[in-house]
Amino acid sequence: MNILIVGPSWVGDMVMAQTLFTCLKQQYPDCQIDVLAPAWSEPLLARMPEVRQAISMPLGHGVLDLATRRKLGQGMRGAYDQAILLPNSLKSALTPFFAKIPKRTGWRGEMRYGLLNDVRVLDKQRYPLMIERFMALGYAPDAELPKPYPRPTLQIDPASRDAALAAFGLHLDRPVLALCPGAEFGEAKRWPAEHYAKVAELKIRAGWQVWLFGSSNDHPGCEELRQRLIPGLREECFNLAGQTSLAQAVDLLSAATAVVSNDSGLMHVAAALNRPLVAVYGSTSDQFTPPLAEQVEVVRLGLECSPCFERTCRFGHYDCLRQLKPRPVVEALDRLVGDPVEVR
Repeated sequence: MNILIVGPSWVGDMVMAQTLFTCLKQQYPDCQIDVLAPAWSEPLLARMPEVRQAISMPLGHGVLDLATRRKLGQGMRGAYDQAILLPNSLKSALTPFFAKIPKRTGWRGEMRYGLLNDVRVLDKQRYPLMIERFMALGYAPDAELPKPYPRPTLQIDPASRDAALAAFGLHLDRPVLALCPGAEFGEAKRWPAEHYAKVAELKIRAGWQVWLFGSSNDHPGCEELRQRLIPGLREECFNLAGQTSLAQAVDLLSAATAVVSNDSGLMHVAAALNRPLVAVYGSTSDQFTPPLAEQVEVVRLGLECSPCFERTCRFGHYDCLRQLKPRPVVEALDRLVGDPVEVR
């Protein structure tokens, strides 16, 4: 049985999609799973043993380009028994339709009747978690999802990790605190730089080193964080945001002693690497997309106005993050990895 998955367009969602791949392998051990997704996702998919190959979607997010989608689909004819679509967009259903894949499964959305022939109606109360919504598409419509749910687990090649360490001159002679202070979604997911800097200062004084991760868009914010450290401490903090490839970031995160992250794609990567993780939530909720790992502490204030799921604060104060001080984050780190530090 050959299955084509049309994958999501966000890092965290792609990590969580591994739960579906695992469910399919549990049901059909000999099935072959290919994933049609943006090219950036290849390093993640390469670290998922359930996936045979990643197929690069040549079009950017939101681009229709019917001719390219038709050509791509025509090249897949006869190759797959089923397609499972994780996005709810009409565009995502076009390539499997043009490929004439016999069974095309997805949630009802954007008038996809005809493009899909196995249309499911989402019951959000039954499936409150995103991973449940992904996994359910791998089973019959009324089937109960087997528990315990699988967790994403990325596999790391030690040689690849060693190469990434060498490329940036990094060493593992001291514990590593990885900080992921960015979030592509928007400002309402970003814990303030001064709070991250305080956590970094305390751990560096305790003998740790700090690595900062993120995209090129996050580099200025990470540098602001780093510059908040005094000379002597600043040299133990390394701004890798925008400097690494996604593959290198994943490999380097696997070497971290602990991670503190906003609700972001890198948070889900850290969880899938089973790193001790403190996840900071503001405008979003861990009741929908929680980090899926054993060694996790979620820290949030739970103000009356949150979660709002907005990119920017409608009140302009961002209190759900600004009023969340470093102490509970540091205390959560202490519970996960020991080595307590005093917060002043």
